[in-house]
Amino acid sequence: MAKTVLVYGTGISGCGAADALAKQGCRVLLYSDRETEIDSGLRALLQQQGGGLFCGNGEALLAEVEQIVLSPGIPLANPLTDRASQLGIEVISEVEAAYRSYDGHIIGITGTNGKTTTTTLVGEMLQTLPVPTAVGGNIGQALSKEVENLGPDAWLAAELSSFQLEGVREFRPDVAVILNLTPDHLDRHHTMAAYGEAKCNIFKKQRPEDIVILNYDDPIVRSWGALAPSRVCWFSRREQLNQGVYLNGGNFTIAWDRQLYTVCHKKELRIFGGHNEENVLAAIAACFFAGVTIENMRRVLLDFTGVEHRLEYVMTVNGVPYYNDSKATNPDSTIKALEAFEGHIILLAGGHDKMTPLEPMMKLVQAKTDVLILLGEAKERFYEAAAAAGVSDIRKAATMDEAVELAYKLAAAPQVVLLSPACSSYDMFENFPARGRYFKNLVAALPK
Repeated sequence: MAKTVLVYGTGISGCGAADALAKQGCRVLLYSDRETEIDSGLRALLQQQGGGLFCGNGEALLAEVEQIVLSPGIPLANPLTDRASQLGIEVISEVEAAYRSYDGHIIGITGTNGKTTTTTLVGEMLQTLPVPTAVGGNIGQALSKEVENLGPDAWLAAELSSFQLEGVREFRPDVAVILNLTPDHLDRHHTMAAYGEAKCNIFKKQRPEDIVILNYDDPIVRSWGALAPSRVCWFSRREQLNQGVYLNGGNFTIAWDRQLYTVCHKKELRIFGGHNEENVLAAIAACFFAGVTIENMRRVLLDFTGVEHRLEYVMTVNGVPYYNDSKATNPDSTIKALEAFEGHIILLAGGHDKMTPLEPMMKLVQAKTDVLILLGEAKERFYEAAAAAGVSDIRKAATMDEAVELAYKLAAAPQVVLLSPACSSYDMFENFPARGRYFKNLVAALPK
């Protein structure tokens, strides 16, 4: 008889996993702890296999279950999974479930910031290979759906959050990438040590022939090189490496096995900022080990214009450029955005407060911004931190509409208006893309 699996969570990852597992012949109990609806086609598929959608009391289902697959939004530690573990029921993440059904190659990418840009770049570079490729995980579809039709010669670029990695067991990417580590998601992981441990799961099951790519410029990530069971490839913006990927006079350079390769110069890129240079270095390293040619890397990089909601240029209004950086959901990401500009910034920040430290960000806000406009649940704590850092012009707005209108009234060239919230969006918007699109629509409607 097919395995009975409880999939906990009915978002994109949960529904994707349920669909994939049912098609593999599993009996799937798709579970939500509150009332919800799912696609009628998925409901019918689950019912055909003897499963279905269940809401409310999950513990009553455990007697029937051999495995629990968690959506990323569900913490690994919760009453239902704690009880399941006591009963000897295996609890894994959706990423682990996808991995177990896939025989091809994987580049797994994690880090606090830069995951989506790096994964998108890697995905475009992989498309130049003469094999099937896909991109998934914390970007696009659930990983379980992306791997459905991929064979053993395929390459998959997987963006992986700490939420997805805390529930892996045997997950082993051919190439693992860790971009950086700064405070984030402490409302869930509680400590930086626990957050970092989840990130390290990306390489723990690797073998000596595998590769882990680590940021040499990040002291914490650099220290993890000693823990890796695989070969370490460093990348660095600041250091000339004997072996690794680095900037040499502005050129993206690969030094490996006594060979030296130059991909392109940073001035040839269409994306800007030091954080994007790090993303490019990491993508080059990952794709080098996947067999992408130097020429194909160069071609992709010269065409790449970035990802939506990440330092995305919106338009110029009355000589003032507006930028959408809604994907900046933590202070370090906002720091990277601020560093990309010379100064004279009108910054819109705030949202759902993840209780991350604010002092380093506010120090840079004081140096780089002309005006700080705060909104959302976090605005009072952000206001106190900004005032303590000596930020001179701090305003509060009740809504995004009010914040954009205020920025419009205040802004004049050579200033720039930047939405870079340093917060999640859940207090006011469904997610950061919804927040970014709303901001762009408001900018588009401004009087010209």
